[in-house]
Amino acid sequence: MKNIGIWMDKEKAHVISLDGEQETFNTILSEMDFFKPSGGSRTKSAKWGPQDVVQDSKYLEREKHQLKNYFSKLVDAIGDADAIALFGPADTNEKFRKELTSNHKDLAAKLKSVEKVDSMTENQIKALVRDYYRQQR
Repeated sequence: MKNIGIWMDKEKAHVISLDGEQETFNTILSEMDFFKPSGGSRTKSAKWGPQDVVQDSKYLEREKHQLKNYFSKLVDAIGDADAIALFGPADTNEKFRKELTSNHKDLAAKLKSVEKVDSMTENQIKALVRDYYRQQR
């Protein structure tokens, strides 16, 4: 039985695979760009604030496509799982759950839990996944 736990945020996903007594740890980077769009004159003398138009829709569309590529890499990495648990500090794990339920129904059926947890070290993530599946028995 291959149990997989994924701690993920927008930057990276740590994939912990438990197969009997064997444990493997993989990190998948998202390769996302983190945008900080700014506009305006950037001078103190500008009385009416920013004068440039910032195209938020362009940034959001690019982020959506980058998330889709990130999720497809994750799906390839967990394709042979028997049980999947998602952990993470933000809403990226919830977006990944929605991706699984809409486009990968076979993996979505294996999804056991989606939980919010804070940022952790690699050893804390390994312990979290081990403890989670130990409690599921």
